[in-house]
Amino acid sequence: MFVHNINPTILHLGPLEIRWYGVMYVLAFLAVYYFAKSAIKQGKLKLTEKQLDDLLGLLVISMIVGARLFYAIFYNPTHFLDKPWEILYVWQGGLSFHGGFIAMLLAAWWFCKKHSLRLLQLADIFCVPLALGNAFGRIGNFINGELYGIPTSLPWGIVFPGTFEPRHPTQFYEAAYNIIIFAVLYFLSKKNLKEGTLFGIFIMLYSIFRFSVEFIKDCTSASSCLPYFGLTTGQWLTVPLFLLGLGVVVWVQRKQASF
Repeated sequence: MFVHNINPTILHLGPLEIRWYGVMYVLAFLAVYYFAKSAIKQGKLKLTEKQLDDLLGLLVISMIVGARLFYAIFYNPTHFLDKPWEILYVWQGGLSFHGGFIAMLLAAWWFCKKHSLRLLQLADIFCVPLALGNAFGRIGNFINGELYGIPTSLPWGIVFPGTFEPRHPTQFYEAAYNIIIFAVLYFLSKKNLKEGTLFGIFIMLYSIFRFSVEFIKDCTSASSCLPYFGLTTGQWLTVPLFLLGLGVVVWVQRKQASF
């Protein structure tokens, strides 16, 4: 049995904290940057370096804003109504994948319209490293000691801060399935798939894995659960996401995307 006592802060520089959670997101950003640069060199993505920098900056900002607002609204509204200024404390954790995903999708759509790019082409390229970035993010959640699972007697159960019995390290489960998704997408990216197929598969795979792991996540507060059919907030948000992915795959098989 492992007792979680990891310090989430790497070091202090005066009033500034450098935390492992932030480092994980830097690694995620570097993964996306590497894949995007490779796509440009291979001629798969027609962007200048400045346009790529602008796009990545836009995606990072939109992801943080969307993920944090979604987390505050759907997962912990009571806390943030009492302390709304803590919405800005993103380094403490608490980012919703669904919110970040929607915000990045809207930002990418606007960027593609502005620069005459095809959204699904861009999505096919970026979804591969995004899966890897999600794995880094979940490792950050583990270091923060948050988003753990229900009690377990399994030998790899972990006692997290504020708990008194071993819990499922669901952060590692989620990191593992995101790595699996990355491997599948990377393999499929070498195939001659119709534009948008890879993106749709990413959404469906993530939704299936996320929905499954949610069953063993800790769900003790009203803000993190919905009372309908015993499903969590994450599961309810994942259902339309899966349908979106399925719709994209079906649509691109019938008609080649052109936007």
